[in-house]
Amino acid sequence: MSFVLDGVETSFSISSRPDVSGPCRILYLHQYFATPETHGGTRSYEMARRLVERGHAVHMITAWPEDDGRRGWFHTHEAGIEVHWIPVPYSNHLSYSDRLRAFFRFAQKAAVKAAAIPADLVFATSTPLTIALPAVYAARRQRIPMVFEVRDLWPTMPIVVGALRNPGAIAAARWLERFAYRNSERVVALSPGMRDGIVEAGYDAAKISVIPNSCDNDLFSSVSRTDARAWLLQRHPELAGGPLVGYTGTMGHINAVEYLVEMAAAARERGSKVRFAVFGEGAEEKAVVALAQDRGVLGHNFWIYEPLPKKDMPRVIRSLDLATSLFKNIPEMRHNSANKFFDALAAGRPILINYGGWQARVLRESGAGLVAPPDQPRVALEQAEELLGAPERLAQASEAAEKLAREQFDRDLLAGRLAEVLNEVHARWKIRHARA
Repeated sequence: MSFVLDGVETSFSISSRPDVSGPCRILYLHQYFATPETHGGTRSYEMARRLVERGHAVHMITAWPEDDGRRGWFHTHEAGIEVHWIPVPYSNHLSYSDRLRAFFRFAQKAAVKAAAIPADLVFATSTPLTIALPAVYAARRQRIPMVFEVRDLWPTMPIVVGALRNPGAIAAARWLERFAYRNSERVVALSPGMRDGIVEAGYDAAKISVIPNSCDNDLFSSVSRTDARAWLLQRHPELAGGPLVGYTGTMGHINAVEYLVEMAAAARERGSKVRFAVFGEGAEEKAVVALAQDRGVLGHNFWIYEPLPKKDMPRVIRSLDLATSLFKNIPEMRHNSANKFFDALAAGRPILINYGGWQARVLRESGAGLVAPPDQPRVALEQAEELLGAPERLAQASEAAEKLAREQFDRDLLAGRLAEVLNEVHARWKIRHARA
């Protein structure tokens, strides 16, 4: 099997691998696990339930982020996944120091729990990077292999955005990064740029698999675009009257949602009928609201709504004429693998991004969307209006998005790729220790 992304082919020769037919018990560690009924990315949920369908037993170790009076571990069943929750309150509104405390609190509690659940393999996904602490502890205590998944290049990102400044803290974070890789039999990276960053940290490139975020095509095809638009306008009639550009996700320190505000301001100046809607929350929400008020667009052609659970996102995104994925002009953000990008593809909607990198190349080569300059929202508006005003070109972009979703980024395809990685690690570990 081979997988091509950004011109790089990663392949396995099935015949050269040991027998990987048997199921195994997987300890899956993800501090911010989410289901379709909750807010947040569902990559771990979707991957884990597909591993269960393949016969594996999956125990998810995660945090319950709500401060609702719960105490101690509790357990639920989610699509065949055994989920173990420990209350550790967390939100995007916390200060960076409070976030760090939440990371280490969870790491301490998760280490004890994970070590006590018999397993054949540990699969840990970051962020935060501190997830490596309980993962390595459990793997060593049970003498089983660990596979580490990198969703963001920590600690590079908090360093470049200025959230991590203390030299001692930076040195400790760099040590933790190397510690995670050093104790991993394999590493999964969510983009080619992340893979390159892991190699720069000293990890063997041959042991890295690039498996980006994915498209939940079955979920997004469950509702027609006509029905989705009717559903949205029934709830928000103010969005009627023109093409709709939308952003779904976090309004955090690195997300340039103010870029969309400036596009709306330029649209108002030009007398454009384009509407702009944001579905999300985060630490920068108040700043975005204040800017929208200052620009005179809030409630005029720009609206902010509360985030919706993943199960409702197909109706929101399929109702859009143009989706967006936005980040501040930070070179390292070009390596991202944001859920919103893949959700737009799954919904068959063109997407506008304001950064370069591998996603920009995908859009340029496929015609599935627009790549706008990072600091020129007025230019982005002109690009968007040109696309939205050309029905034939818009239809072609939608078809290109659907094709990418089906042929390159389908969740079933990439979950199979992850299963192969875990199966191979498990099988080789068994053979190695049988000979010892």
